Amino acid sequence: MGPHPAVAAIRLAVRRVLNDILAEHGRTPGRLSPDERSSSPLVLVACSGGADSMALASALAFEAPRAGLRAGGVTVDHGLQAGSALRAAEVASRLRELGLDPVESVAVTVGRDGGPEAAARDARYAALDTAAERHRAAAVLLGHTRDDQAETVLLGLARGSGIRSLSGMAAVSGADGRYRRPFLQLDRQTARKACMVQSLPVWDDPHNTDPAYTRSRLRHEGLPALEKALGKGVVEALARTAQLSRDDADALDAWAGKAAAGVRDADGRLECAALGDLPPAVRRRVLRRAAIEAGAPAGSLFARHIEEVDRLITGWRGQGAINLPGRVVARRQGGRLVIRQG
Repeated sequence: MGPHPAVAAIRLAVRRVLNDILAEHGRTPGRLSPDERSSSPLVLVACSGGADSMALASALAFEAPRAGLRAGGVTVDHGLQAGSALRAAEVASRLRELGLDPVESVAVTVGRDGGPEAAARDARYAALDTAAERHRAAAVLLGHTRDDQAETVLLGLARGSGIRSLSGMAAVSGADGRYRRPFLQLDRQTARKACMVQSLPVWDDPHNTDPAYTRSRLRHEGLPALEKALGKGVVEALARTAQLSRDDADALDAWAGKAAAGVRDADGRLECAALGDLPPAVRRRVLRRAAIEAGAPAGSLFARHIEEVDRLITGWRGQGAINLPGRVVARRQGGRLVIRQG
């Protein structure tokens, strides 16, 4: 008898990602001899102890040896709750019991920039980046599910920040494709069921049900209300929207990348007439890229900033310079747009 369908589903999802990683390293799937093990690529799993990441850790522990990869784990202690250090140690112990090695618990200090959710996320990814670099990991697996993707799309829609925001989370992201999300096509219930049938202990983060957090309210109030009004296919439809939006955004980004070279003069300034001939979606991407290259932090550069700069092209009435994040200034000078730190 084969594994439970939920266990089979999570293992298949991880197997596909591991095969991709092997191909990128010029390897084929296969068990390692003891001599080969030390030189095989290492894949880490980021695990909070919740159902999604515990299911992912269990699937990685099962699939990695069969693929010829080493597998380890990292859990991040955000220090936001009493007893968090002890809980992180327990998660690390569970990962070792699954057979993962190396395993470590990393404590971080969460700042305040961007609100509590964004600050915790920034601290977590910084810790994961550091761990991946320290262990020279080929990839870090993240347990985001289709439900998480649907929530991300709705949050992007609420921000009104364009098609890239509606693209949700990428299956592959980060520096050199470091982060992989095998479960984006699986629902949260499948991951929880996989933990249950394998008798894996799961920790439910109280922040996930705390109405003080936007994503928590969306998860427990917003999405259920949408499903009640529109039917049970909302999550799948939102996840599908993310993929379609990502394809469109990637195409527009590629177009903008080619267009950027054609609108610059010999001094690197942007020619307003040439910019004006571009479709708005492409032109704004060129402007955003130019602002980032000048030093504006991408995370602080919002649609309203780019719209103000865009009006220097499409609604020119002699207005003054536009101040952007990172002390970057955009101004129009003699038919040219100059974007640089002021």
